[in-house]
Amino acid sequence: MSTCKIICVSNRKLAENFPAQLVRVARAGVDGIILREKDLGEAEYEELAALAKAICKEYGVPLTLHTYGDVALRLGIRRLHLPLRVLLAMEEAEKRNFDVLGTSIHAPEEAVAAEAAGAAYVTAGHVFATDCKKGLPPRGIPFLKDVCEAVHIPVYAIGGITPQNAPLCAEAGAAGICLMSSLMRASEEELRIWER
Repeated sequence: MSTCKIICVSNRKLAENFPAQLVRVARAGVDGIILREKDLGEAEYEELAALAKAICKEYGVPLTLHTYGDVALRLGIRRLHLPLRVLLAMEEAEKRNFDVLGTSIHAPEEAVAAEAAGAAYVTAGHVFATDCKKGLPPRGIPFLKDVCEAVHIPVYAIGGITPQNAPLCAEAGAAGICLMSSLMRASEEELRIWER
């Protein structure tokens, strides 16, 4: 796990106390946090993003905002994760407002399109069975390997990743893993499992 990066994808509904959990996760030394929270309107999201920015700054963890480019610009955050269709439609001038643009993909050809559109990384999933995608069969390690071989940018595996199966993602070529439930619900002690 030492070379495999760990990215936290937030979901405040899974945490008993979201700000406190964000502090715990940042303090544990994750390599980045993506503030997802897709159900929030822009004003509520901005309020939460400002809090996350302060926490991430304190612990030296890169923060990536999700979808709301205007919020990122107002808060001076130059990392943004977008749905693929939004990234593909984005004007070049708009892309220059950000140092890092990322997107989620579900097929190798989508990863190729994302790279051509200027994505600095992609998240690929869901790799293993997960409660977030109940009833949908996982795409598996061969899918992840195909995505990694299709592009030159970092690929982060997402979906049902545990300490036991995370090494398989690294072996398939993933630069890292994205974790949601296991970090949003983890105690201080449980977070130590992921320490490198």
